[in-house]
Order: sequence, then C-alpha cells, then structure tokens
Amino acid sequence: MNETICTMDSDEGVKILVVDDDESPREVIYDFLVMAGFECLTATNAQEALNILDRQEVSLVITDINMPGMSGVELLKIIKSCHNASALVMTGYIGRYSYEEIIEVGADDFISKPVSGQEIILRVKRILRERCLVAESKRAHNDLKAAYLDTINRLSMAAEYKDEDTGDHILRLGLFCSFLAGKMGLPAKDVSIIRYASPMHDIGKIGIPDRILLKPGKLTNEEFDIMKTHTTIGAKILDNSKAEVLIMGQKIALYHHEKWDATGYPTGIGGTDIPLGVRIVSLFDTFDALTNKRPYKEPYPLDLTLKILREQRAKQFDPDVLDAFFDHLDDILEIRGKVSAGETLVNGLISLSERDRDDGLVWG
Repeated sequence: MNETICTMDSDEGVKILVVDDDESPREVIYDFLVMAGFECLTATNAQEALNILDRQEVSLVITDINMPGMSGVELLKIIKSCHNASALVMTGYIGRYSYEEIIEVGADDFISKPVSGQEIILRVKRILRERCLVAESKRAHNDLKAAYLDTINRLSMAAEYKDEDTGDHILRLGLFCSFLAGKMGLPAKDVSIIRYASPMHDIGKIGIPDRILLKPGKLTNEEFDIMKTHTTIGAKILDNSKAEVLIMGQKIALYHHEKWDATGYPTGIGGTDIPLGVRIVSLFDTFDALTNKRPYKEPYPLDLTLKILREQRAKQFDPDVLDAFFDHLDDILEIRGKVSAGETLVNGLISLSERDRDDGLVWG
C-alpha cells in the first residue's frame, strides 16, 4: 500500500482490481480509474480475480455480486480471510443479500449500478484513505508497543547491568518461558505476556548493595536477608500498574523464589497458589543460573544441572512444569544454543557453590 495516499493527493502505486462478468460496466469503471491516475486490473469472474490476487498485491477489489460460478459475496469472504485488500461491492440487483449482510461479510462500501465516474472515484478514494489511516494507526501502535517493551527490557537490564551475561540471561529467559508456556497449552496472549514479563524477575536487585550482589563467596545471614528483599523491592517498583505485562511482571518479581513445597520466600506460599507463569519462570531462572557463570560460581555441566532439577521435583518446582521441561528438553537446549551462553564444563568434578547450598539450590 502506497503510504503517500495518506499524506497527499497522489494515487501513484495503488493497484485496483475490477471484477465483473459484464464487459461494458467493467471497462467503463476501468477507464474511470485509469483516467484518475490509478493502476487498474480487470477480471471476468471470481476465480480469475483470485488468481490475480495470488500473484500480486492489490489495494482494492471492486466486484459485482451476481456472477456465474462463484458469486461476488463468496469472493469477498475469501478476500477478507486470505488477502490484504479492501473491497467495494457493486450490483444492479442485490437479490437475497441485504446491504447490511454485504457489509457484515467484509465489504468496505457498496455502490449500485449504473455508476457514475465521479461517484466511483469518490468512493474509491474514501476507502483508500480509510485503509491508509488504519495502516498508519497500526504502525503507530506497533511503534508504541516496541518502545514500551524496549523500555521494560532496558529497565530489567539496568537492575543487573554489572553482570556481563545479563542481556543474554533475560533474552534466554523470555524465550524459554514463552516456549514452555505454549507447550503447556496457555493461550497465545498469556504466552506473549510471560515472554515480556519474565525478564523483570530480578528488577528489585537494583536496590541491593553491590557488596552483596557481587560478593564472590558465601553470604552472611544478614547479607542473605538483604538479598532476599530484591523480591519485595521488585514488586514495589512494578506495583499498581494497569498494563498486563507489568501486572504479570510484578507477580514474577515477588514470587519467583517461592517453592512448590512452600519453603521459599518472601511469603512462603506454595503449590498452585504460586501463579503458573511464575512457576515456569522459577524453573528456567534456576536452569539458566546453574548452566551459566555467576559472580559466585562457574557454570555447572548440563548433566549435573538436570540431576539437580530432578531432585527438586515437588520440592522447589511444580512437577507438571518440570515434566514438561524434560519432555521438551531437546527444543529447550536448541533455544539455549541460539543465544550466546557461558562455557559449560563437560567433564570433571564440580561441587555446588556455598551460596547455592545456602539457598537450598541456587538463585538467579
């Protein structure tokens, strides 16, 4: 669709298809449109029109209703379901279709035969103008959404900017969580929300002192208590939003260290009281933390990581989420391989870091 239609009077680049089994009105409308500066194509029946639409992009289809074989209404239904084209319906006899029914099927306008040149051009320009305004609105919406999600991503990275792997970590986490959420049957909208909300899980770390956050060794009890507050800090940062992504992000930030057996923090809830999206994030946050380098540990080998996860079934992790994880492990590892990751030890002895053991397993 030529974007200049929205901003100036030029009709250059707009392609219109006229469909009518009657040669006389078809050629008359064709002549009107060409004289008005439009690029115009013609078809003598619905099937011929569909063949043209399959080969090239058309902005507007002007079609008669009553044609042999496939009717104009049937053609209109296919156009609306399979092609990105507006539609203007014309006829001298409506028959069994009312004006309202034709519009409901998907026509952008309706015109009765015989048509005048002035009327057809006015209707065509109105439809194209509305079409372009809708396209501009969608672009503006997508630009706003992209800026919104980019802001969320940058805020998430700011919380852990001292960790050189943070960018890859939050990218992997979003991909992991949305993948498994889809495999577990969550609606597409919820899958998308989880993808963009999961990187906010540790946003509260922005309020944790570096001496604790980046400490390479074991934390004292007092330091560990301070570290645990990143969950409530994150929840406060994201609280009271009306945006669905931020509402989910707030729950993830608050609950992602809760455990299935109710021994986690900060509230001690467990089981299905922990939202499903959070249970998914909790598993992948642990998986990714174990297999990548952190200030207090080297990456663990995959076989040890999987052993740890299995041992935490029905303890830290929801059994159903963990089972789904292992059912799709090959796909998950493929996703992991597409995002740069820290080196993973393949052979040799390795032991859990002190901080992992203190936390019962690991923190993200």
